[in-house]
Amino acid sequence: MNLTELSIKRPSIIIVIFSVLMLGGYFCYTTLRYELLPPMEVPTLVVTTPYPGASPEEVEQSVTKKVEDVVSSLDRVKTVLSQSYEGVSVIMIEFSVGTDIESKEQEAQRKINNILNTLPEDVESPSISKVSPSDRPIVELTIVSSVDAQASFDLVENEILPQIQQIEGIGETRMLGGQKREIQVNVDKNKLIHYGLSLSQVTDVIGNANMDFPTGKVKSREDQITVRMAGKFSSINQIRNLIITTAKGGPIRIQDVADVVDGSADQLSINRFNGQEGIGISIKKQSNANGVTISEELRTKIASIEEKYKAQGVKIIIADDTSEFTLEAADAVTHDLIIAIILVAAVMLLFLHSIRDSLIVLVAIPASLLSTFIAMYAFGYSLNLMTLLAMSLVIGILVDDSIVVLENIHRHLHMGKNKVQATIDGRKEIGFSAMAITMVDVVVFAPITMIDTIIGDVLRQYSVTIVVSTLMSLFVCYTLTPWLASRFGQVTHLSKDNFFHRFLMAFESVIDKLTNWYTNQLKWTLTHKLIMTGIVLGAFVMTGVIMKMGILGQEMVAAGDRGKIQIKLEYDKRTSITENNLRTLEIENYLLAQPEVATVFSNVGGASTSAMVATIGSENKTELTVGLVPVEKRELTSKDFMLNVKKYLEETYSGLEVNSVVIGITQSEEPIQLVLNSENKEELMRSATELAARIKAMPGANDVSVSVEEGSPELAIDIDREKLAQLGLSIGQIGSTLQNAYSGNTDAKYRVGNNEYDINVRLDEFDRSNPSDVEAITFVNNKGEQIALTQFATIKQSSGPSMLERKNRRTSVTLKSNVLGVTSGTLAESINKSLAEKPLAAGVEVRWTGDFERQTESFK
Repeated sequence: MNLTELSIKRPSIIIVIFSVLMLGGYFCYTTLRYELLPPMEVPTLVVTTPYPGASPEEVEQSVTKKVEDVVSSLDRVKTVLSQSYEGVSVIMIEFSVGTDIESKEQEAQRKINNILNTLPEDVESPSISKVSPSDRPIVELTIVSSVDAQASFDLVENEILPQIQQIEGIGETRMLGGQKREIQVNVDKNKLIHYGLSLSQVTDVIGNANMDFPTGKVKSREDQITVRMAGKFSSINQIRNLIITTAKGGPIRIQDVADVVDGSADQLSINRFNGQEGIGISIKKQSNANGVTISEELRTKIASIEEKYKAQGVKIIIADDTSEFTLEAADAVTHDLIIAIILVAAVMLLFLHSIRDSLIVLVAIPASLLSTFIAMYAFGYSLNLMTLLAMSLVIGILVDDSIVVLENIHRHLHMGKNKVQATIDGRKEIGFSAMAITMVDVVVFAPITMIDTIIGDVLRQYSVTIVVSTLMSLFVCYTLTPWLASRFGQVTHLSKDNFFHRFLMAFESVIDKLTNWYTNQLKWTLTHKLIMTGIVLGAFVMTGVIMKMGILGQEMVAAGDRGKIQIKLEYDKRTSITENNLRTLEIENYLLAQPEVATVFSNVGGASTSAMVATIGSENKTELTVGLVPVEKRELTSKDFMLNVKKYLEETYSGLEVNSVVIGITQSEEPIQLVLNSENKEELMRSATELAARIKAMPGANDVSVSVEEGSPELAIDIDREKLAQLGLSIGQIGSTLQNAYSGNTDAKYRVGNNEYDINVRLDEFDRSNPSDVEAITFVNNKGEQIALTQFATIKQSSGPSMLERKNRRTSVTLKSNVLGVTSGTLAESINKSLAEKPLAAGVEVRWTGDFERQTESFK
């Protein structure tokens, strides 16, 4: 007894099997998470090592190279990209696809721990984190309140943010903007000189006087009491009245040489939404979390927070929520899926002539799709554009097998056989053909699941969905369809007396004419084999010629248009955050006045909110995320509007560098990225500048940038070591005092209740506002003598790079470019052609990186 006979004679087995499959499929469907695209996993670790106050050169030599040496020895390392900024080292380690990133993270941590004692004393502990292209913020919030700025910051940091972080699935959160309370000890340089004191003495006195000591216990036979010395500051006046020394006949207090202020820390970033300043919160999800569910729970949490802090006037604005676009995209594909089912039903009704037979065939669709959800749940897949697109595509395929089987069953019914016998004979005859139809699809899509590149992560869910659905449709046509046909199948005889039948008869006559025409064409083809062979070969040749012409470009993933653009502004490197803020506010007002603009989310001076890896903020840079009104309410496309804005800003604000991009589906970085390597730094920078100029002149290149830029102003202090030794000072004393003077020392904390605030000791703003102030700074040696910096050092003003880069332990520069009007593959071909015709200087190597490198690997 074969499978079909078993289904017909023992229908209870089939009913139970499909009931379990469909109910299980429905349950799995309710648990699947929504995503825009499948996660594109590039196993990557990021090692971040803070080195406060150090220049990029010092960070590279003392930290970056040492950490590079140990992480490069890890197995399956593909590339190591190092970036040395002022005060921090960032190293990105990319592994081969398929690497167990958890074990590599632990191994990297062990290796780095072994070299901690070789790093400078001021270096903070390195942190290691896993990143992937999908690790980008899913929600951006702006929080405003009616309380003062410091109280608002405390409220968000200590009360609101922890409540948001409790939502299941939320990963990293980052605060943007706000004014944090800080106790500022602004030291007057002239008063230090007058009293013969050094800045380090002030810092040491404050640090030593601000300590709690658990000293032990007083014990007796009956009881015990803990003894604790409470030495923490409990008021600002205690800091002011703190005695530094009793020299010159009387005590010299902190208030004699410094102004102690309960104020705010220097604001390094400013956040605004539609012109309203507030505190921003950027939220990322955990790797396996459901972004849509997080968004729903977050909205509920926001409502409760606003109600809870109603007295403080708290208002939380959702500036951006990627789940909205995800749901819109999923709904659009779902609607297409429903339309496809309706069209398939209509077409089957035309060809099968019977509503009953059409319903029998249509059973294959839910039976196959619901069963597929079980496989998706088991593999950890999600409802995303690729899986939903696969389901839309497979709708027509699912009914193929059942139609073929049902048609042959009808042929046997017309022979006069009973339903059961006609079903068994009809399925037996056509069973191999149905299997062949199915396996053709399986052998096309199954190998795609084995692609071991980043594009494989995108296509794997698409292919598996198609393969599982198609195999389930084969199982349905062997079991469920024959059983339904044996019970409910009937022979339909068309009659001219029935209006619907007359329509079907007219349709049949058209089909007959089409069949006759096709038969004649087939006969001609079979009698003119050489001509037909020539036509087929000509088609292949023309396809190759068209591909060579570059008409069809290449790109990793089509960008799409979400109705959002991102504008990055870079002012002159000397621009302060105050000036940056004023200019940016003008630009925001201009944008909000445009009819195409709905929202403007501003991040002034802060680290990029859209980057996969945490970036370093800069006072002269701003990032604007502009949301446009729906496409039906504007005449311009996102690209055209972006170009108009860019042109206006460049014409209106001289010296302003504007980089703009339409935010697409993937929110990826610049699609064109090349790395130039050379040990000759001067030749490397010259070649990078030359190649950047070439790329700018190419059609389609937009916002070409070079990662390493000269021109960051700096004061270089060259120390005469012999004079320094003669004066009784050390390099350590000089460095720590200068760092204390200009960066400040925040080791001491001021505690209020459960909150701690920095006590920042540094020179008064007036004494650190001009380059000439550096020359006047003084030091005190072990003899108590005051020594000016100019006595043992030469100070000169120069410029240097704001960041140094290394790729695979070699000095490098990365060139990046957005693409506009052409595909990334077309622009890449132009670049490769330019390099072939005119190579760069000897010793300078060029290598593709980023998305285009992965795209090339995937296409291979």
